Amino acid sequence: MTARLHPETHTINIQQEILFHNNSSDTINSIYLSDWNNAYSGKNTALAKRFGEEFDKSLHLAKDEVRGYTKIINISDKNFHSVHWERTGSKDLVKVQLNFPVYPEGNILLRLSYTVKLPAASFTRYGYDELGNYRLRYWYLTPAVYHGHEWALYSNKNLDDLYTGQTDYRVIFNYPKDYALTSDLDTEEDRTVAGIRQTVLKGNGRNDVKLYLEKGNSFENYHTGPLSLVTNLRSGDLPPEEKSFSARRIGSFIRDNLGPYPHQKLMVTETEYLKTPLYGLNQLPGFLRPFPEEFQYELKLLKTTLHNYLENTLFLDTRKDRWIADAIQVYLMMKYVDTYYPDMKLLGNLSKLWLVKNFHIAQKGFNEQYPLLFMLMSSKNLDQSLATPKDELIKFNEKIAGKYKAGLGLVYLENYLNDGTIPEKIKKFYRDYRLKPVNATDFEKKLKENTTKDIDWFFDEYVSTRHKIDFTIKKVRKNQDSIWVTVRNKERTNVPISLFGVSNDTVLSKYWFNNITGDSTFRIPNNNEKRLVLNYDKIIPEFDQRDNWKSLRGFFSQNRKLKLQFFQDAENPYYNQIFYVPTASYNFYDGVVLGMRMHNKTLTEKPFLIDVVPSLATKNKSLVGSGVIAYRNYLNEGNLYLSSFSVSGSSYHYAKDLRYSTITPTVSLGFRTSDFRSNIREALTLRFVNVIRERDETMTSDNNDPDYSVFNARYSYSNNGIINYFSWFSDLQVANNFSKLSFDVEFRKLYQNNRQLNLRLFAGKFIYNDTSNDYFSFALDRPTDYLFDFGYLGRSETTGILSQQLIIAEGGFKSKFRDPYANNWMVTANASFNVWKWVELYGDLGVIKSKYEPSRFVYDSGIRLNLVTDYFELYFPVYSNNGWEIAQQRYDQKIRFIVTLQPKTLIKLFTRKWF
Repeated sequence: MTARLHPETHTINIQQEILFHNNSSDTINSIYLSDWNNAYSGKNTALAKRFGEEFDKSLHLAKDEVRGYTKIINISDKNFHSVHWERTGSKDLVKVQLNFPVYPEGNILLRLSYTVKLPAASFTRYGYDELGNYRLRYWYLTPAVYHGHEWALYSNKNLDDLYTGQTDYRVIFNYPKDYALTSDLDTEEDRTVAGIRQTVLKGNGRNDVKLYLEKGNSFENYHTGPLSLVTNLRSGDLPPEEKSFSARRIGSFIRDNLGPYPHQKLMVTETEYLKTPLYGLNQLPGFLRPFPEEFQYELKLLKTTLHNYLENTLFLDTRKDRWIADAIQVYLMMKYVDTYYPDMKLLGNLSKLWLVKNFHIAQKGFNEQYPLLFMLMSSKNLDQSLATPKDELIKFNEKIAGKYKAGLGLVYLENYLNDGTIPEKIKKFYRDYRLKPVNATDFEKKLKENTTKDIDWFFDEYVSTRHKIDFTIKKVRKNQDSIWVTVRNKERTNVPISLFGVSNDTVLSKYWFNNITGDSTFRIPNNNEKRLVLNYDKIIPEFDQRDNWKSLRGFFSQNRKLKLQFFQDAENPYYNQIFYVPTASYNFYDGVVLGMRMHNKTLTEKPFLIDVVPSLATKNKSLVGSGVIAYRNYLNEGNLYLSSFSVSGSSYHYAKDLRYSTITPTVSLGFRTSDFRSNIREALTLRFVNVIRERDETMTSDNNDPDYSVFNARYSYSNNGIINYFSWFSDLQVANNFSKLSFDVEFRKLYQNNRQLNLRLFAGKFIYNDTSNDYFSFALDRPTDYLFDFGYLGRSETTGILSQQLIIAEGGFKSKFRDPYANNWMVTANASFNVWKWVELYGDLGVIKSKYEPSRFVYDSGIRLNLVTDYFELYFPVYSNNGWEIAQQRYDQKIRFIVTLQPKTLIKLFTRKWF
């Protein structure tokens, strides 16, 4: 390549020659080129769609001047004859139709002329930043890989996994002389002519060309034996000599455990680290981080160096077989901490604080974060197999849980084999396949070499499936010299399980058992153990460890003791943990509600849940509160992934000095598609809502019984996307004196011109209605919420600021009407679209019908400030059936607002892209 950077336009002019070798047994008539820079060019590329899936509108809303694109001027063959080319539907792959076929073992020369417009670095951290520096990756056209009789065609999805074959590069890069260029290619020549600096770079056996052009060079060079480590990782106030020591130690460690690096230098950048950081406490602000500065820097450098070391030399299918490199990376990271920081705790220095040290999580070692974070996804039934292609993984699995499961798998395998061969097999695998095409089968063969034990389970179960691992000790009996232990495989996942004999936290014996598909009984020697524990060292990522032990000291010692703890903790399988934490909430009739939440939720979810919140209402000095007892059964196969059974209750005030209480048994079924990244969810919920109310004696016209019960069945569908949103539900309610059926559908779309349209339709009809007032009627603007589902701050208020709280339900109108109820049927439509950023115009219209009255047409319109959709919005009515509301008196009382104060709901706003 000969390339010239033009900083004023953020473009690179490129003249390029590609000599493509056909190493396959097929005749090739067309070649595909990856043009990942063009993924930034529009709103319908695979990259833009990926951003939308993760609730990021930045690329969709971006202006043309900050986008990236590639303008291809010409592609010709060695004789300078133009060849036909076209872009595929993804826009970042180019199909080149050759004038002549390329036969096996043949080659062809392509000449390309094109201009690259670089994107702003704010999208994926690559491109140009606000200081005028350039971080270049995937900035040029390169051939895709042809193997297995087909092309591996992968689009840019911000996964940093461009799949290329072994390539020899020679790059002549021209750029202004006030820039410093850094690369891990070898520099052949560097000169300046007429204010333009020209650097000639060369590298053989490579898969990428990463270039950094900075106005101030941020890179430092550390010599770690034969390898030069070039890095700009931030290190706080760490002295240069300590950074140098860390670099040398890491270089020596990787070389000893993998083998020598085949190139002269390795570039490790802050950008690469930030894209896959050390998730957890390491991401806290510097003054809050509980780890020593040298430990943080060393782990940052180790993780990123290992990643680049493997990525640059193992030519894996980076989308399908990336788990292999992840497994080796995490395995070696765990080994490094065991070697140099064996006493480092998961919470670092926080584990020494008197407020923290009694927590179970404070006693965990640093490496125990890996099974903990993997089990976080497994307990939510969101884990995915290691063989899942990278672009089909949920973000949390792609960034964290999947990598950790892969590394834990090698630790699991190492402990099972117990012959010390895994480190040497990893080293041999790297040595034999370095700078060669390699796949999962090659890795499997290398691990199976000279192995006396059968390890098919590792690839057939652990890698290829998402089957959970879960064993329990069903029963034990003993005599003077033997113990018979019955082990049950609760999930029937055919993997080995370890059994430990323990006395006062001292391991007296250890055994491995295989091929347990149901209940199996084993005889082991009696070494005077006090407890038998499955998976005592927690090497195996097991789903439920609460039933992994049996005491050998009698029946009463089998029971787990109750342990009360403040806040929340990791699960301790030897205790029944109950957590308590102060809570505070507010509603107008109870005032500030101060409570003590008591629950059994650990950091990982468990099937059985107890969560009660006894509270004190400060306004009337009365006891209030809520609670739930639930059992959740997660299903691994099929679209039905969750069945839940619960009983919930609450008791608060619904008006001044008037209490309500609810008791609600519920059965819920959750459905999802086989694509875990899809936001599509369906649910069937059946519940029986029982409400007990104190009667308002001032309401002499209310002849209804204040207590009532309602059977409610609802089927809901939602596809919650930030670009396209669609949801609907049908709802049936049956009570003694009424029955009603309703349907609600909502649609949102962000268009190519950055206009967003919001539509909602509601239709409801009473099947029968024998009520004497409008308490159960359909409402235009403020439902009475007789099922107590909505978070009203003042549910009975008709005047004042709290009466202006808006919850979009039933009619969904924003203006207030004198008679907003319908006791027969109602059909309404709500619409809004934006005119500038978060400023929108809205309009509602509908027809409502009450018994013995003619139907009425209603409408309203106004301005909506959509600050955070569904979380914080303001509505300003302008014109409706009431007339010009904006010109009427006391307009401030007509303004409506949506506000969400519940922490659990707010947290979802920030975590939704991860799960």
